[in-house]
Amino acid sequence: MDREMELVLSALMPENRLIMRLCMHTGLRVGDALCITTQQLEHRRFSVLEHKTGKRKTITLPDTLLSDLREQGRGSVFVFPHRSKPDQHRTRQAVWADVKRAVKAFRLNVNAGTHSARKAFAVDLMRKYGDIERVKNALNHSSVEVTLLYAMADALRNERHKVPRKRRSKSG
Repeated sequence: MDREMELVLSALMPENRLIMRLCMHTGLRVGDALCITTQQLEHRRFSVLEHKTGKRKTITLPDTLLSDLREQGRGSVFVFPHRSKPDQHRTRQAVWADVKRAVKAFRLNVNAGTHSARKAFAVDLMRKYGDIERVKNALNHSSVEVTLLYAMADALRNERHKVPRKRRSKSG
């Protein structure tokens, strides 16, 4: 999954690569990441209202990512302004289409989309800490069962793509 995500990121438009980096670092859904304003970036630590759940999530950005985001949003209200409507943010569909284009360009046999960044975040946290409750809280999930699907995404994918062994015949 790591190698495939690196390939996809390398083929994205620079703005969309930055959005995916942000999602992979914070676990935000792409729609929530797109709503971040340049005013929020005045601080390394700020909160985001998750549209799907209505929950608040506090995120802290490393200096390099924060600097890249500030540069991206320079002179705009939104960090990721819409190309033709500067008073609005970019759409998640535009980012999704770019991710799908990148997957197709490399002929990857994966179902990658914008939500893959959130799953990569969960997998990374699970690898680092081995604590499903910590991953659940970081994703703002209500149940551990849903979090397990995210945190174990790479293992589930690897299991699904295993090549079956040939069976030995009993006569031989």
